[in-house]
Amino acid sequence: MSDRWIEWAQQLQAIAQNGLTYNENPFDIERYQQIRQIAVDIIAAHSDMEPSYILDLFNREIGYATPKVDVRAAVFDDNKILLVQEREDGCWTLPGGWADVGDSPSEAIVREVYEESGYHVRAVKLLAIYDRNHPRHGHPPLVHHVYKLFFQCELIGGTPTKSFETEGIAFFDELDLPKLSLTRVVPSQIARLFEHYRNPTWQTDFD
Repeated sequence: MSDRWIEWAQQLQAIAQNGLTYNENPFDIERYQQIRQIAVDIIAAHSDMEPSYILDLFNREIGYATPKVDVRAAVFDDNKILLVQEREDGCWTLPGGWADVGDSPSEAIVREVYEESGYHVRAVKLLAIYDRNHPRHGHPPLVHHVYKLFFQCELIGGTPTKSFETEGIAFFDELDLPKLSLTRVVPSQIARLFEHYRNPTWQTDFD
């Protein structure tokens, strides 16, 4: 119950964004702007983010409000999984990030893995689609509502190479994981990916 505030703020922002997209009545526009400001105030009151920063993020969102898509790769080699170390927080995560407009999901994950690790991979299976908001995942609150797509990827070449986003690339044993960047991935998700790896006939997880 403690993190319901972020869910409420996201819902208010979605209502405001949709209203601002489809309404031309100046009085209604003002009301939707007020709703957006309430969402900003809720997030600012429960986080260390400046209201102006939050409002700028929301103002960039146009059109009908939908969840953002985050793609993550599960690349296995010799029963270990590939992780990259984020420069932003010094913690480790599965390679991946926001899907770009114009990319298919598999194209997005192949690109992200190469950009963040230097490895060439091929997407072979969608293992899971998770709602980042769902409390069972335990992610820290985030301004945006996000769907996370986890792909199993086959390693086909390349060499480990740091990027402007990453400062470390390594394969880790399931029982010897480094400190994880919990905004991006949580231990239970990596554990589930290892289970999928050991059980290739399993169907895709969702929610």
